[in-house]
Amino acid sequence: MAEIKDPENTILIELKDGTVTVELLPDVAPKHAERMKELARAGEYDNVAFHRVIDGFMAQTGDVQHGDMEDGFNIRMAGTGGSALPDLPAEFSKLPHDRGTLGAARSSNPNSANSQFFINFKDNHFLNGQYTVYGRVVSGMEHVDAITRGEPPANPDRMISVKVAADA
Repeated sequence: MAEIKDPENTILIELKDGTVTVELLPDVAPKHAERMKELARAGEYDNVAFHRVIDGFMAQTGDVQHGDMEDGFNIRMAGTGGSALPDLPAEFSKLPHDRGTLGAARSSNPNSANSQFFINFKDNHFLNGQYTVYGRVVSGMEHVDAITRGEPPANPDRMISVKVAADA
């Protein structure tokens, strides 16, 4: 387990194999960091599926509208929804999309990020400057690497719980 420097800006994602500790970057992307904490505190991310997991690229989750349903229809719909909160403006920075960084998933509109995010399996620098980076995995990346692949996976892995470390 990583040493938690700032519990208010640290997210604990419980996966089937263990805990992933994410350091949020409120100095770089304050609106995105705040949104993740707001949704985590509301329990919105609990039991949400990883609906798009591409080997050698990234694992995407966070569709709180569709991603917690057990039936196949909603898993197929996952990726098309967000939360009840308004979309966020892009907060692009010079931070690269390195292995373990969290990026805000969005549609073709740069200002359409809402609740969905992805974790990079490897350095994906072709994404730099196009998607908001707002966190990085500081421990538990081996659990991210073990997420079931697929678009969507036949039996998707889920975020069992997502908490702000200050509340844990």
